[in-house]
Amino acid sequence: MLTAHIPQAYVYKSYAQHNFRQIPQIGRLTQEQITDIDVVSHVLPFKSNNYVINELINWDNVPDDPIFTLTFPRKEMLTTVHYNTMLAAMHSPASKDEIKKVANEIRKDLNPHPAGQLEHNVPMIEGHRLTGMQHKYRETVLFFPSQGQTCHAYCSFCFRWPQFVGMDEWKFAMRETELLVKYLQQHTEVTDLLFTGGDPMIMKNKIFASYIDNILDADIPNLQTIRIGTKALGYWPYKFLTDDDADDTLRTFERIVKSGKNLAIMAHFNHPVELSTPAVQKAIRRIRNTGAQIRTQSPIMRNINADADTWAEMWRKQVNLNCIPYYMFVARDTGAQHYFQVPLVEAWHIFREAYQKISGVCRTVRGPSMSATPGKIQLLGVSEVNGEKIMTLRFLQGRNPDWVARPFFAKYDENAIWLDDLKPAFGEDKFFFEDELKALFNEHISLPETVNFE
Repeated sequence: MLTAHIPQAYVYKSYAQHNFRQIPQIGRLTQEQITDIDVVSHVLPFKSNNYVINELINWDNVPDDPIFTLTFPRKEMLTTVHYNTMLAAMHSPASKDEIKKVANEIRKDLNPHPAGQLEHNVPMIEGHRLTGMQHKYRETVLFFPSQGQTCHAYCSFCFRWPQFVGMDEWKFAMRETELLVKYLQQHTEVTDLLFTGGDPMIMKNKIFASYIDNILDADIPNLQTIRIGTKALGYWPYKFLTDDDADDTLRTFERIVKSGKNLAIMAHFNHPVELSTPAVQKAIRRIRNTGAQIRTQSPIMRNINADADTWAEMWRKQVNLNCIPYYMFVARDTGAQHYFQVPLVEAWHIFREAYQKISGVCRTVRGPSMSATPGKIQLLGVSEVNGEKIMTLRFLQGRNPDWVARPFFAKYDENAIWLDDLKPAFGEDKFFFEDELKALFNEHISLPETVNFE
């Protein structure tokens, strides 16, 4: 394993609502901007750290700097009504619990669990719902280890923001692996297990390795790939360099690969700046030397990366670092979507223009893709048929695998931002999958007892 040379060991320090005024660079902000951070962070989760603040944010370009916008709350991330409601509560004589109640009422308006995550994705075993797992697509199970339900820093667009705001009924978390192993053994159609969160790489290796050891010791022949969804490379590459268990973490990666399983690090990079530091480049090399592959993904977001040159640069940098561009997503319909949203047609134009600027080795990326209730749906493009302008889409993943790679057509709508905004083309009254989707959901309308591992 290649040993990285970093001039000094970084000591992680996080900043959130309670201490962000201690950040030296905060003095560059106006009092109004500081107030905005305080107000919005009462509703949406906020956490940054010293690496993001000192090495990624260009404070000469704040507040327009994309990494600042990625990690610091902005007034515009709440609607005017929600912002004023929260501000009034904070300036009232209300208690902390009463203020939190106001925040929770606002959060309920922000579609905290889009795409049926709570209602339709939670699997069952022996008549019980496993709230620390999701099984939406036949081959892939998502696992939410309870010790991984935070991140080194929070993305302001995060579609899993309810994990971080203390509303336990909105959390996915599972501490035990026994039922996970049992589920994987019983469901032989599952080939991929995705560790997600939060960020599983927030865990100390001793905890993470215990999950991996239990899974590998169970010798599950149908399990071919272990994926780790993480933002650690972008927000805290020292996890793999100088943290006290960095080498142990990489040895755990090596153990997965040597067991014969494919290890895929699903890395979230939202802007080329996150790929520019010596620390992230060395961390990528160290991970690649374990035999793991790194696949990269990001949503396309207004005010952060909504232009073709940014995406083309990002994909080129990723390939040059031996990473595999994987997905361009559409910002999910939750949280501050109104602030980040890019209409589907515009997102496709950006994707197409960026795609034209890169070589074939970068064109492993797919998008723009919506992780919607029926599945992952890609907008393939805009066409005209018999004088009618249409949008062509297809499933990349579906609740029914038979839907995958099947094209379908919607009326052209340059303002549509999500699948729910689209109408079928050619006079059809519904999309081909709607009746079957409704039937699938009706089968699970009665929810059984929940197994809670907290």
